[in-house]
Amino acid sequence: QVQLVESGGGSVQAGGSLRLSCATSGVLFSRTCLAWFRQAAGEQREWVSSISTDVSISYADSVKGRFTISRDNTKNTLYLQMTNLKIEDTAMYYCAAEYRGTGWNDCAGQWGYWGQGTQVTVSS
Repeated sequence: QVQLVESGGGSVQAGGSLRLSCATSGVLFSRTCLAWFRQAAGEQREWVSSISTDVSISYADSVKGRFTISRDNTKNTLYLQMTNLKIEDTAMYYCAAEYRGTGWNDCAGQWGYWGQGTQVTVSS
């Protein structure tokens, strides 16, 4: 059974930083594409960043230069370092996983596994 458990959310003032973690189990982590999504109240879920099995990284324009995604294959954990947080970053943050098996390193965007989310609230 695949499980993704996010942690690290909280309340912070604008300009502050947070580090989110996503601990995974039940899947071969090193062969899994991973991503962060977020959903603000009343809004649709949006992609934030993703990291492939060969550590190819992409970011949404809204977070580029402020957020850093990383993965630790020894700990089966995904991270999102968020700096210079803005009020508009307030959302529930979710990690997602896509198992790629052998032969594929890039992310196809078929996020079959999701965590329960961790809330990030940025205030002025």
